[in-house]
Amino acid sequence: MTSALPTTPAADERIADLRTEIDACDAEIIRLVQRRLAVSAEIGELRRAAGGTRLSLSREQQVVARFQNALGPDGAALGLLLLRHGRGRL
Repeated sequence: MTSALPTTPAADERIADLRTEIDACDAEIIRLVQRRLAVSAEIGELRRAAGGTRLSLSREQQVVARFQNALGPDGAALGLLLLRHGRGRL
């Protein structure tokens, strides 16, 4: 078992503050992903109602490229995960 390195009270307080900020970021990310899923579902419904396919591969490629350009290879994986979550498995 490894022991944690000792910290100062000031460092402990700063870490607690930063963790609170991370928790707030996580809550916002979750809210935004839920909104994205709702918007994606509405687009899918509109596309199907108009007789189209439920997804657009060129649009998905744009999304993945945007995430990869902003965040690198892991960003591409995140973009793909969001797309899959929004449309379900093919």
